[in-house]
Amino acid sequence: MSAPPEMLALVPALPCDAEGPVFREPWEAQAFALAIDAHARGLFSWPEWAAELSTQIKAAQVAGDPDTGDTYYRHWLAALEALTVQKGAASRAQLEHVQAAWDRAAKATPHGQAVVLADDALLGTGF
Repeated sequence: MSAPPEMLALVPALPCDAEGPVFREPWEAQAFALAIDAHARGLFSWPEWAAELSTQIKAAQVAGDPDTGDTYYRHWLAALEALTVQKGAASRAQLEHVQAAWDRAAKATPHGQAVVLADDALLGTGF
């Protein structure tokens, strides 16, 4: 998924190479894609995104994050979760419910196989 140029300009810390954003793990690309999709659906503007991402990075630094770049997409995910709650797209409880369901599914999945989240794990969350 390609990032809009206006987003790349607002988020200068985004790890990029000559071809665009780079990801160390699949979940980082998925978090990136979710943010692009949420913006495309009108959940937030790029300036709102940049402000929330900055808030999350600063909070992590205050809490002791050494800011070596290894945790960048954790901040990205935290910003996405915060905006999702702030904008009323989901509650914190709904996000925690889905996270717990993913954790259970991952622990129950043999190494090397795809994690599958059961449909009933999302019941009552609004997702």
